[in-house]
Amino acid sequence: MVIDTYTLGFAEILIKVSKIKSKKEKVSFLRKYQTDALRMICKASFDPKIIWELPEGDVPYKENDAPEGTEHTLLAHEARKLYHFIRGGNPTLNRNKREMMFVQILEGLHKDEADMLVAAKNKVLHQKYKGLSDNVVKEAFDWDDDYNRIEHAQYPQSPGLAAG
Repeated sequence: MVIDTYTLGFAEILIKVSKIKSKKEKVSFLRKYQTDALRMICKASFDPKIIWELPEGDVPYKENDAPEGTEHTLLAHEARKLYHFIRGGNPTLNRNKREMMFVQILEGLHKDEADMLVAAKNKVLHQKYKGLSDNVVKEAFDWDDDYNRIEHAQYPQSPGLAAG
């Protein structure tokens, strides 16, 4: 029996989403692969209240040309550092240090994930990945119009075993 241990990168997930035709299938696919980190990246691109403390446009960095699956960091792990680059996230960090840290993250990522992160920073993720719309991510990640998680009514659970 062969066990597939390959995990899709975020760029691969969004490329697949862009190839899916129906909104319902896109939402379903995103829900299947959603993680806190992927939601963070999408929210950072779509939520107008999130302001990146980095210059707009392309970022001058050296692409990591190592073959995929080898010497790369994963955006899934690097996402926890993104607060450094968002207004209010780390006000003690000076501009040069912040920009240098961002470049270091990009240079460690696979080229596709680095491109994706730059697109999120520039708030153009929806242009890079056709079909990844505001409505699709809101529905997939259960967000309201302010990009907050919708709290659904939960029924109180009775104490004890379900089999009673």
